[in-house]
Amino acid sequence: MGYNRLYDFLSRRWWVTFVLLGVSFVMFGLVSLNLLHTLSANLEFLSMNGLDAVREGGLRQLVELIVYGYVAAFFYLVFKLCEKVLVERMSLSKSKGGDT
Repeated sequence: MGYNRLYDFLSRRWWVTFVLLGVSFVMFGLVSLNLLHTLSANLEFLSMNGLDAVREGGLRQLVELIVYGYVAAFFYLVFKLCEKVLVERMSLSKSKGGDT
């Protein structure tokens, strides 16, 4: 399987990968905290109040919440990439019988 430069960079620098894993985990939690509840409240506000809700900024808030969802997904993907790199590094060092 061919890997890209980011994967190769993270594979060579496990400590950077570990720090990035922790940061992305925390950022995912912060961005996604209460996101689903707020999104459902916004959709209910828009459906109940219609054009008045749009004038009050309900549509803008909906777009912001969707963007936050994508930001949370980005941090989740970074977390999963770092997890994959670290797990593969640990499994390779175990199969070789020592630390690399």
